[in-house]
Amino acid sequence: MRYRVFGRTGLKVSALALGAGMFGTGWGYGSEREASKAMFDAYRSAGGNFIDTADSYQFGQSESMLDEFIQAERDDIVLATKFSLGASPSAGLQGTGNSRKAMMQSVDASLRRLGTDRIDLLWVHMPDGVTPSEEIARGLDDLVRGGKILYAGLSDFPAWRVATAATIAELRGWAPISALQIEYSLVERSVESELLPMAAGFGLGTVGWSPLAGGLLTGKYRQGETGRKQGLGAVIHDESDARKTAIVDAVLAVAGELGVSPGQVAIAWVLAKGVLPIIGPRTAEQLADNLGALSVSLDPAHVARLDAASAIPLGFPHDMLMTERNRSRLAGGKADLVDYPAWPLR
Repeated sequence: MRYRVFGRTGLKVSALALGAGMFGTGWGYGSEREASKAMFDAYRSAGGNFIDTADSYQFGQSESMLDEFIQAERDDIVLATKFSLGASPSAGLQGTGNSRKAMMQSVDASLRRLGTDRIDLLWVHMPDGVTPSEEIARGLDDLVRGGKILYAGLSDFPAWRVATAATIAELRGWAPISALQIEYSLVERSVESELLPMAAGFGLGTVGWSPLAGGLLTGKYRQGETGRKQGLGAVIHDESDARKTAIVDAVLAVAGELGVSPGQVAIAWVLAKGVLPIIGPRTAEQLADNLGALSVSLDPAHVARLDAASAIPLGFPHDMLMTERNRSRLAGGKADLVDYPAWPLR
């Protein structure tokens, strides 16, 4: 396992984060304690140190299981959790959303379930559509100053809201917004238009959930396996159009050429794009396969094939600005002679 410096922080995290959404059976689908502990131990033995959970995962069971798992090596683990959705279906108005009240209540409850005195990285799970960015950013700052969390991040927020919160925090001297969590895979690439450039510009540590597109990119659904379709009654992505079929075809082809599993190719592609994947195995076998992606090296030709199969239009104004005509006009006809900076515009 190799490690990355996480955004513009001094935090060092493993190249794969272990998502603990399947730790527990509160949703009626997941892993019992013994199987969850085996996955945790195998991940740690491989060198992994970044655990991602949420108060809502398995209705609090995920956090409660991690309490026992992490105690012997708490200081060696980067522990991330989330709030916004509530730890139970009965969380109610005051236990859900992004408000300062929900934030403080949820964090205190997570600390109790996790059996720890601080959360290394707290994610706001998703926007509630009503809580102002100032309230969110100031609440996160209070938690950092109080020692209950060390770093703060936003998950599943639109780019303009992340940029607003990060700018407000910087201008007012509050604890920074340090991280971004997004869905990212060969199937879901729309984040490349706004979210990923924004994250690069602000120096946010960026992690991507569902790098396997809910199992679609493993090819298992073509073989008649059910997985999430049966267990959770839904999938994140299904092979529902020609683009997705072309993507699965390309992944299977590259996997065959390299002699590795399709899932490993899909995870290796996310790693090649500079986003840190969150793997979410339900079994030890799935974990072992996910970890194998660290040994997969995609050459530029493989990446180009996968890129072509999964390409999407970035939309306005990006597609317009990237035309050869406009690039040339904006550089006085000398675009091919300009050495552009490697860092993104902020």
